[in-house]
Amino acid sequence: MENLMLATIYLGNTLETWLYALLIAGGAVLIGKLLYWTIQKTIKAYTKGTDNDLDFIFIDMIEEPLSFALTLFGLWFAIDMLTMSAGVEKFVDSVFYFLVIFNIAWFATRLFDALIEKYVVPKVQESETDLDDILLPIIRKIVTISIWTITIVIGIDNAGYNVTTMITGLGIGGLVFALAAKDAVSNLFGGFIIFSDKPFNINDRIIINGHEGYVREIGLRSTKLETLDGRLVTMPNSNVTDNPVLNVSKESGRKLKTHLGLTYDTSVEDMQLAKDILARIIEENEHARDAVIAFDSFGDFSLNILFIYWVKGGSPIAATQDAINMKILKEFNENKLNFAFPTQSIILEK
Repeated sequence: MENLMLATIYLGNTLETWLYALLIAGGAVLIGKLLYWTIQKTIKAYTKGTDNDLDFIFIDMIEEPLSFALTLFGLWFAIDMLTMSAGVEKFVDSVFYFLVIFNIAWFATRLFDALIEKYVVPKVQESETDLDDILLPIIRKIVTISIWTITIVIGIDNAGYNVTTMITGLGIGGLVFALAAKDAVSNLFGGFIIFSDKPFNINDRIIINGHEGYVREIGLRSTKLETLDGRLVTMPNSNVTDNPVLNVSKESGRKLKTHLGLTYDTSVEDMQLAKDILARIIEENEHARDAVIAFDSFGDFSLNILFIYWVKGGSPIAATQDAINMKILKEFNENKLNFAFPTQSIILEK
């Protein structure tokens, strides 16, 4: 009775064949998990303790693709045991061919990114130029896109489709595709324009299109800006090249202007003393330069001194202004130079 049940045919295969296929498929999944656990607990732990970082990186990157490959081949073998029509068999073979190629590309991109992160990124961070900081993300994306493009082409070819005919056919719809992708193309060219003209570099502080912050990444499609409040703004490169860019980091100096009002009982000598104090304060501050000081107007309740100076490029603006203002307040108080405040004289007539 049991043998008769096992000999029962379902979808062209005996129940015994289905059970063997399921057993092999389940075993393949189990062995794949076991292999992953073994690599994690033994081989990976051993290579981590050695001096050869390359061994550890290779094992770390291959563990998942290798486990997936073992599971994939087990499933393929299990399905191959079954009797199927020619069309279904061809379709299944095409799917597995594509998954094998996908797995190889997955491993290649993982290994490439790991090697770049381990050996190239530290060198780029140590370098003094920003050129490699811009080039590295672009090269990484180009290589990754190339690997996956080749994978898709090979996969389609192994699936039985004529890739040459498909590429030729794309020429018919090329104009439609170009119109649909014109924004992507303009962003791509915008990235190359930013790279060639270099209106800013990585970590420069810029103001563009109402956003102010630090450039964190310049990619093929977009530029990422970290605003002063810590938010990340991603702008298409076409918008970056189409809008004026103010590079704060490259300014030669920041102009600061104010008026200092002294009381009307200030003498000519005290006015000159006030101007001399201001000039000396700017001369003694290493972050300031080029003071413009002039007794420029008689105000409603004060004698006004125009005070202009520049904070040198790269210097802390707020800290420099704070230090200069504190020095002015201290020295004016010491020399009894009184700041004016709004006053009003009222004359009463009898």
